Parts: sequence; structure tokens; C-alpha cells
Amino acid sequence: MRYLSTRGHRDRRRFCEILLEGLAPDGGLYLPEHYPQVDAATLDKWRVLPYAELAFEVLSLYIDDIPPADLRALCAKTYTAEVFGTEEIVPLRELEDGVYLEALSNGPTLAFKDMAMQLLGNLFEYELARRGEELNILGATSGDTGSAAEYAMRGKKGVRVFMTSPDGRMSPFQQAQMFSLQDANIHNLAIEGVFDDCQDIVKAVSNDLAFKRQYKIGTVNSINWARLLAQVVYYFAGYFQATASNEQKVSFAVPSGNFGNVCAGHVARSMGLPIHQLVVATNENDVLDEFFRTGVYRVRGAADTHETSSPSMDISKASNFERFMFDLLGRDAGRARALFEGELGKSGRFDLSQDPAFAQAATRFGFVSSSSTHADRIATIRDTDKRFATLIDTHTADGLKAAREHLAPGVPMIVLETALPIKFAASIVEALGHEPDRPARFVGIEALPKRVTRLPADVEAVKRYISQHCD
Repeated sequence: MRYLSTRGHRDRRRFCEILLEGLAPDGGLYLPEHYPQVDAATLDKWRVLPYAELAFEVLSLYIDDIPPADLRALCAKTYTAEVFGTEEIVPLRELEDGVYLEALSNGPTLAFKDMAMQLLGNLFEYELARRGEELNILGATSGDTGSAAEYAMRGKKGVRVFMTSPDGRMSPFQQAQMFSLQDANIHNLAIEGVFDDCQDIVKAVSNDLAFKRQYKIGTVNSINWARLLAQVVYYFAGYFQATASNEQKVSFAVPSGNFGNVCAGHVARSMGLPIHQLVVATNENDVLDEFFRTGVYRVRGAADTHETSSPSMDISKASNFERFMFDLLGRDAGRARALFEGELGKSGRFDLSQDPAFAQAATRFGFVSSSSTHADRIATIRDTDKRFATLIDTHTADGLKAAREHLAPGVPMIVLETALPIKFAASIVEALGHEPDRPARFVGIEALPKRVTRLPADVEAVKRYISQHCD
């Protein structure tokens, strides 16, 4: 399997090369040259597999430069009941008739990002040891990516993590999870701005090829194909749990900020998984909802990016969106480059409302969307607790509200859980009048000493910090 850039760079890369590279040299994102197709016989075989074996089967379709025995061992090491709390890894439960919750938040940091990040940490350590190299990971987080990456990489040989986050924009629990880590290879950088500023810094550093090569910069954000690929697995796992045969279709409702999570669903659907619809659930930062409703993709500046009670989705520039647009436009790299490098770079928007391709987002690719408000989240949390004795976090509430707006008769709707409620305790208290349960290992975490450096939203300041801590 070879990988290409969404912006048309002539080189083709193998998996382990893009694992460590992040963005393509032309600023594009990597995608496989084709999506392997999964037939009914394969689905039948996969339906009975434990999660680690399912992960191996899916990943091996895309990874041919790691020996199969090693890849199987990495999957077995990653997806264990000890790490994820249950043998099923991602257990599915029916909330109400035809509506399911897929539990993705039982990992070390209580968020779905652990599903991919734990594998990524093991892949990095394996490949760096094989090469005898080191890697400096530069990331951006709006809440959960940072802690998931840091918990996956802490203590890993040959890896340093430099994680940017918007200063003061995460929940106290999210901040404490990251900033309380004292490991020498973990560096937290609180940026004076919003998440999109952090993301822009990561992309700018990745596009400085000389600096990137000198300091061996890699990424764990969902622009890294390996992370998105790991997320494809739980779409298959959810489908198998919700259906009895391959004749059935399901839909997925996915809380969406950076488009990586739902893009993994797009990949699964493109492989042949019987998915009816992919429901993109947004909060007040509704850039993605606006596109799927109108065909206009319009990024917002920092002043127009709302600070909400589902902060991991407070994103107005979805970095993974380019991958889907590349497929939507018939894999025309010239058009993708013109939109994302040209129009978006110049005017902060592009308009496909009159393009015949836009209609295919729904008709061919199954995308629909919805947005939520703070009042919607509180009402959904309160209702879910009262009627089903189930406590959900604010992001999952966005997903559940969107799911109910797109139900189809006879089609199971699977809501992808985002995080455990303790990460957003203030909203739970507002909705229910009491604190959510807290795992014992996180008791008192907000009071622990913090290790964090505050920096301006400036690319050069971040580069200076990296160089000072790598020399």
C-alpha cells in the first residue's frame, strides 16, 4: 500500500514513512492510493473476532511494511481489558429503541482519543527502535487529544511530546490531566489564543521542512493517518455488535470538531461497511454543519470561535476535512489544492453549493449534519439520566441530539461516546445538581502541581522552545 498527498505531491510513501512524517511535503494530508474493499465473506469472518484481532485485520490491509507477526503483537499489546476496562474494549448498549451508545472512553484518559493514541504510542516506539531514531511530537489539543497523547507517550523511548493547547479554554479536569504530568519527555505549551491558533502553529512548523527535518518533528493530531486508521476499527466493532447479519445497515452519529473521528467512518464506509448515514454533530461552532447544509465552508477567526460547554469541539477550521473533500472531488488534487491552499488561504471560505459534487456528500457518501446549543446539551444530559439512568458528557449529548434528528426506520443509530462525564463536571452539576462519578486514580488531580509553559500564539516562539529543549 502506497500513500499520496491530497495536494498532488509526486512522491508515494509507505505506511511507516508517513507514520513519522505528519503532513506531506506540499502541505497536503496523506491518504491511501485506494481503499481496500471488504466483502461479505470477510465481514462474516471479522464479525466473531475479539477487538485486538479485528484491529490487526483492518490495519493489515493498509500496513505492509511491518511484519504481520509484529503488527499482531502491537495490536494485542494495545487493546487489552487491563487498559480499556472490558474484554469487548468498545461495548455497545441500547439506550432506547434503535439508538445505541458505543463506549469509547474507558481508556487511560477517559476519552475516545485513547482508542487510537494507545496504538500510536506503541507504533512510534516500535518504528523508532527499528530505525534507531528519535521523534519530537508537536501537537495541538482542544481538550482530549493532548492528555491521550501524553499518557500514551510518557516514558516511551525516543519520543518527546510538545503539546499546545488554548490557554484557559479547556475544562479544569482536562487541564489537570495534562499539566500535572511530570515526565521529562512531556512539554505542555499553553498558547494565548484558541485551538485554531494552536493548530495553525502545528501546521506552520510541519510546513517548515528544514526545521521539521532538523528536529525530527512528527504529529499525533488526526492529520496523522495512523491515528485516523486506528479509529476505523471501532466502526466495524460497533456495526458487528448492533447487527445480526451483513444485510443490515447502521448509521453513526459522531460529535465532530476536527473531522478526524467521522472521517474514519467515511473510510470504513468507503471500504464497504454497510453504513447508511454519517451524522456530523457540532456545537455552536457549526462550520461543518453549515457546509453540509449549504455547501459553503467558512472558517471563523478567534473572535468568532465560541467558548462552549463541549470545548473539544470549539474548532472552526477542521484539519481533516481536506481528506473528505479530496474524495468528494473525485480525488482531484489540483482542485483540492485550489480550495485549501488558494481560496481558503485568501478569503477563509469556499462555496461548492452550485457544484454537482456537493449533492454527493449526502447521496453518495451518506453525510448529514446537525448543531446543538448549551441548552440542548443540558436538556439531553438531564433527559438521558432521568429516562435511562445513563450519564453522558456534553459532547456525547451533542451526538445524541443529532442522532434523534436523523433516525430512519429499521436502521440502528450508533452514537459514538466522546468522553466520560467527569471531564466536564460543571455542566453535569448544572444539569443534575451533583458531581459525576470520578475514577479513584483521578481523585484530587486538580490540586496536583502543574508543569506548563505559557507562550504567545507565535510560530517562532514555539520553534524556539522546541529547539531549546532538544539541543
